[in-house]
Amino acid sequence: MSQAPVLHTPRLILRPHDVADYAACRRLWADADVVRFIGGTPQEAQAVWFRLLRYAGMWSLLGHGMWVIEERDSGAFLGEAGLLSAERGLPQLEGVPEAGWVLGPDAWGRGIATEAMQAVVGWADAHVDAPSLRCIIDPGNAASIKVAEKLGFSPLVDTQLNGHPTRVFDRPRQ
Repeated sequence: MSQAPVLHTPRLILRPHDVADYAACRRLWADADVVRFIGGTPQEAQAVWFRLLRYAGMWSLLGHGMWVIEERDSGAFLGEAGLLSAERGLPQLEGVPEAGWVLGPDAWGRGIATEAMQAVVGWADAHVDAPSLRCIIDPGNAASIKVAEKLGFSPLVDTQLNGHPTRVFDRPRQ
């Protein structure tokens, strides 16, 4: 698979990234509140551009990757969700797709992450040949931990990533 399929939920469209998404991605990844639990440092324009290119490359090389989360009614860019391989150096992530989601503040507290990721894990169960999915979450990020638990992820191990506490979660293929 060289490009993300389009997934639909009652409120959302999950679609492949496009060059036209660059400005929205820049706003998302430059927001200090958004990245507070994702590395903690807002990303500069070039890092976001390379992120966008990586997204396309993951689909081309791995057959899975990230989607744009778009609100069905308004067409608004709400964030990103999907599967990735980030070579983070954590042995618990080696050979297992990593689930991830990031939303802009306008989407917080609305169940958007859960709805988007239900579509992602459903797609993964049907199309990704892996025994499980894993995700990493800062132990202080209660909102993302709640999303992970709703999706069937359970804690696997507490570790460190780049000097920050990190909890690895596992969700067996269903």
